[in-house]
Amino acid sequence: MKVITTALMCLLLAAVWPRDVDSKSMHVPSSRCCFRFLKKIPPQKLIQCYREISSSCSHPAVVFRLKKGQESCALNTTTWVQKYLKKVKPC
Repeated sequence: MKVITTALMCLLLAAVWPRDVDSKSMHVPSSRCCFRFLKKIPPQKLIQCYREISSSCSHPAVVFRLKKGQESCALNTTTWVQKYLKKVKPC
């Protein structure tokens, strides 16, 4: 009787555990942190949209998507970025 109970418990754990482990280990955050930032202010007409990066990153920043498909990081604390955020739509 103990052998059957042990076998059933092993099967139950094997059926449940991979889904739980995979859901946690495969988690990839949707945003990445920025470590290099724009030095020159791009013309606003070149910016398509913006997205904010995670608050867990060390620098508060946004990512601007430019019309040519490039993405560039900018510090969220600079005045020109704050002005652009009011005029440009989020991605």
